[in-house]
Amino acid sequence: MRNVVIAVFIPGLALGAPALAQIDFTGEWAPIYHEDAPERGPGPELGDYLGFPLSEAGRMQADSWDAGRISVVTEYQCRPHASDYGIRGLGNLRISRVIDPATQDVVAFQTHMLAYDNERMIYLDGRPHPPENALHTFPGFSTAVWNGNMLTVTTTHLKTNYLQRNGIPRSDQATVTEHWTRHGDYLTIVAVIDDPVFLTEPLVRSTNWFLDPGQQIGVFGCETQVEVPLPEGTVPHFLPGENPNLREFAERFGLPFDATRGGAETLYPEYQLRMGPYDPPEICEYYCACQGLFNCSLNFR
Repeated sequence: MRNVVIAVFIPGLALGAPALAQIDFTGEWAPIYHEDAPERGPGPELGDYLGFPLSEAGRMQADSWDAGRISVVTEYQCRPHASDYGIRGLGNLRISRVIDPATQDVVAFQTHMLAYDNERMIYLDGRPHPPENALHTFPGFSTAVWNGNMLTVTTTHLKTNYLQRNGIPRSDQATVTEHWTRHGDYLTIVAVIDDPVFLTEPLVRSTNWFLDPGQQIGVFGCETQVEVPLPEGTVPHFLPGENPNLREFAERFGLPFDATRGGAETLYPEYQLRMGPYDPPEICEYYCACQGLFNCSLNFR
């Protein structure tokens, strides 16, 4: 009797196919601003450090912030977001695969963000991170590994930048770990920021997008212009103890001032037992209907 061998082709098991758990993140992604809409839209209040495990150094640097430097110091006007904050800004996102033509393996994901036309490469080929004294950039150096259907991205070598646009800083010693997951047409990135200089414990926050195949990201572009003429070399700032604006946020929302100062101890429920009285205004006047980028009215009753 002659033996007969029947070859069966099973999609996904072909030679060189990726592991079944890996997810394709490529595409055009539009941001969902249902999280932290006031901060990501009109911008955070001065002195609002709620939710940030700030160290004393981080708090002091945030207190020195004067937004007037963007009007005076042209170097700040077109300074791009770093990759850890870029996904929270004007976060229209394009993700592309980088393919090795010799092996057809995916060696990296490349991202493009609307704000400042930021480009970032996330390597999947197992290469090591550069030595500690290598060049630091705004996108940093990113590598990634698969954990089932979740992509875990580690970014180092970031330039000093901000965690929030009211001056909360992030140092160049930080490491950012992102966990990417896709659920159908929705993408979620959970970022964990470890900064030994300005934070006393990790900062965790998430950002979401939906798949938008028709999205067309235009050129952001940026031109500098001195808006407020001042003597050359002027950098607007506040010296320690001299910022007169730090209590405005607490007074506007009836919060104890100490509760707005950040710090790891303020992040946990037990802090409510000792934070002092909470006296909210009788009528909401600020961010009352703030549920997205375009409906955060400053004075809506």
